[in-house]
Amino acid sequence: MADLSVNICGIPFKNPIIPASGVFGYGREYEQYYDLSLLGGIATKGTTGSKRTGNLSPRVAETAAGMLNSVGLQNPGIDAFIANELPHLLACDTVILANIAGATAEECAEVAAKLDSTGVHMIELNISCPNVKQGGVAFGTSCTAAAEVTKAVRKATKKPLCVKLSPNVTDITEIARAVVSEGADALSLINTLLGMRIDLKTRRPILHNNMGGYSGAGVFPVAVRMVYQVANAVDVPVIGMGGVMTGEDAAEMMMAGASAVQVGTAIVQDPYAPLRIIDGLSEFLDANGIDTAAELTKSVKPW
Repeated sequence: MADLSVNICGIPFKNPIIPASGVFGYGREYEQYYDLSLLGGIATKGTTGSKRTGNLSPRVAETAAGMLNSVGLQNPGIDAFIANELPHLLACDTVILANIAGATAEECAEVAAKLDSTGVHMIELNISCPNVKQGGVAFGTSCTAAAEVTKAVRKATKKPLCVKLSPNVTDITEIARAVVSEGADALSLINTLLGMRIDLKTRRPILHNNMGGYSGAGVFPVAVRMVYQVANAVDVPVIGMGGVMTGEDAAEMMMAGASAVQVGTAIVQDPYAPLRIIDGLSEFLDANGIDTAAELTKSVKPW
């Protein structure tokens, strides 16, 4: 059997498949289905400086090729996360990527500083959240703001720092270069695309927040394109995500440039999706005589 292990920023992963932030919570609900140590890692639910209740319902809606969500970073806050959730996660024998967010660069830095003395393996900084100091514009849509928040978090922690990029920009490579210039050790992408659906009977948006993040199989070609562009624009590892549903999808994402792959909406449809994708990736490698998963990364042959 092929060797599925990969290494990102000096951190060994058993395999490259990681449940994405948000869909997997803190892992507890999925332990009834399988041993979490089988996963390559876990990206935790986005955590902020203080408790957030999230947006009003309805905040999740199914679409023909995925889902919309406007959950709004509901979480217990960093202190509760460290006290109540992190010890359990660290006992799961897998890599823990602590996803963090905040309304200001200072809040993001404070959250990162509190994680610096913990056992988390990597910090994943979500820059798709609104920056209140800039009128609610997301950090990730401005090179200046993206660089600012990355610089602040980089100063606050010695942990490997992965910055999660928004696809809702004209040129994602500009944002990628900006955050790498301020100390990002790795990048993860793509976060959700901005989308909207309308109830024809009420003529109201299906989501109470009017718009939300679109994810699922429909975004996969966009994600592959952006992973490819970013992997060729910067010299740091890329963790790809966006519409990955099968082992072959994971292989394709890695060929585009990803060193590992996060899985999101597929888990909402099937809690066993991460294990199914791990098995599918292994089968693909064996069927094609590929010895290691790492060989796939950036192996695409452009015309």
